Amino acid sequence: MITMIAAAAENNALGKDNDLVWHLPDDFKRFKALTTGHFILMGRKTFESFPKLLPNRTHVVITRQKNYHPEGCIITDSLEKAIEVSKSDPQPFIIGGGEIYRQGMEKADLIELTRVHGEFEADTFFPDIDEAHWELISEEFHPADERHNYAFTYLTYKRKS
Repeated sequence: MITMIAAAAENNALGKDNDLVWHLPDDFKRFKALTTGHFILMGRKTFESFPKLLPNRTHVVITRQKNYHPEGCIITDSLEKAIEVSKSDPQPFIIGGGEIYRQGMEKADLIELTRVHGEFEADTFFPDIDEAHWELISEEFHPADERHNYAFTYLTYKRKS
């Protein structure tokens, strides 16, 4: 089961200048809980936005750069090859960025989306979720609080058969 996981604003904003435009500690915890022990598939720029390798996950980086070989990563040149090298994992996660998510819409079985309630200026966006192909199976609202400047909702979508 291939899962896409993302946090996107109501205007589908993901980030700007290779960084997130909000800080939601509970969402980071959820991301860690869901992806730990799994393969995480991402584009090069997403990988480069991390301060270091994320612990207890197998990093698969998709890039067209031939001489790109960061330590501790598997490098491929397409999402299809990234999925192929993660076949031993029953649930690899596609974690971004925008172009990888766009391609992943055709391949994913599940979408774990944190919908951040607000609209943000961004240069990277999550693709629209076509409800003709996706069914919302779970939603959990979280109001803004002293640790979270924005309200957000965890949404789980399953591909319709």
